Amino acid sequence: MFTLKVDNELNLALIEPSFAPKYFDIVSRQRAYLSQWLAWPPHADSEAFFHSFITKSLLDYAEGKSMVCGMIYQGELVGNISFNSINQNLKTAEIGYWLNEDFQGKGIITRCVAKLIDLAFNELGLNKIQISAAVGNQPSRAVCERLGMTLEGIITSSENLNGRIIDHAIYGLIKDNHQ
Repeated sequence: MFTLKVDNELNLALIEPSFAPKYFDIVSRQRAYLSQWLAWPPHADSEAFFHSFITKSLLDYAEGKSMVCGMIYQGELVGNISFNSINQNLKTAEIGYWLNEDFQGKGIITRCVAKLIDLAFNELGLNKIQISAAVGNQPSRAVCERLGMTLEGIITSSENLNGRIIDHAIYGLIKDNHQ
């Protein structure tokens, strides 16, 4: 398993087929919670859903289009973080994530996003990171703000989130402005 150490409690592991049962278990127990801000949980009705996601993610990784990792906290798979897209022409990447509700409030997302930003700027040669968060998703927006990202704007009617039309707050961080 390819892993990247975040700190003494956290590692990122490139997504692999063995994650499918654990992802399905988390989503089965927390479908309503995760569906507040993610469109896919209502459709994640089997381990096969996650096996398909993992297969596609690994193909996209091999082609340099994305990088999807499991977040491993104290040895336990607790969520997912990714460069949802990597655009080599623009030298940009968009980060997305979700976390098991039982592990909220431990700084896991902030630390993992910071690690991906460091990787993007210092190893992948990218110049900009972007995160798109639902306007009402204050925890995700707080992550962006804690990490010094700039609110670049609001895109109205940006997503149909399980029957609710929501706006997205777009945050960006340019390498030259990163400390």
